Amino acid sequence: MEAGHEVSAVVQRPLADDDPLGAALAAVQVVDLALQPPRVQSDAVVHLAGLAAVGPSFDAPQRYINDNSAMFTNVAEATLATSPGARIIAVSSGALYGGETGLIDEARPVHMTSPYAVAKRLVELQADYYTNRGLDVVIARPFNHMGPGQRPGFLVPDLAAQILAQPPGERIRTGDLTTERDYSDVRDVAAAYLALCVARELPHRLFNIASGVARSGSEVLAALCAAFGVSVPEVMVDPARVRPNDAKTIVGNAERLRNATGWAPQRGFEDSIRDFAHQFSTQH
Repeated sequence: MEAGHEVSAVVQRPLADDDPLGAALAAVQVVDLALQPPRVQSDAVVHLAGLAAVGPSFDAPQRYINDNSAMFTNVAEATLATSPGARIIAVSSGALYGGETGLIDEARPVHMTSPYAVAKRLVELQADYYTNRGLDVVIARPFNHMGPGQRPGFLVPDLAAQILAQPPGERIRTGDLTTERDYSDVRDVAAAYLALCVARELPHRLFNIASGVARSGSEVLAALCAAFGVSVPEVMVDPARVRPNDAKTIVGNAERLRNATGWAPQRGFEDSIRDFAHQFSTQH
């Protein structure tokens, strides 16, 4: 909206108040194939609806596959009916590269290590089908991201909750904090989606969104403690929080996106952590 575009948004449930930005909102359970999303003529659609946390997918693998596939079908069919030439940004995930090491570009083969990744790959295959139906579907594979507003179920908010809840000197229970991931600020990721929406021509249909730097969970913990002004607690690894087949290091190459749109991250790792911590502290 700040860029001058008219925005309509589909949300999961009605909001208590109107959207403060002024977007036209509609509350729809997009997963329900019997309930069609609003059919609004659009130039571009950013498809973010989906079950997004990797960890819970191991306990509900078929739900992730069914629901994420159904959501894309509904959005694509509604777009096909009203805006057959529209561009859809199908948001997939860097998790599809699984155990790949080194700087990962789009030429790397997929290596799925979770039901979440399987579900995202299915959505990508659906994107191929709807491209053949005439939609301009572009696949974005964002790597890990963080920032103000991130909800529980992800590393940064889950660590933050433990840091503030534990008395000084007590250990916290975590997963394997030695694994390294590529983190981008959510606001930079959103800017990448917008860049893909407005680009007149794109030389590819698949784009990574990544910072190009790997950070360990221990680095995230230290940065959060610094932002909260507390000492780094002792950590006890909880085997129940260690994911099967978890890759040691995943870091993405977003050169293709930079070359096509000029996009580049604008917020540093520490700045993103500080902004998250400030927002988190005001709510807790």
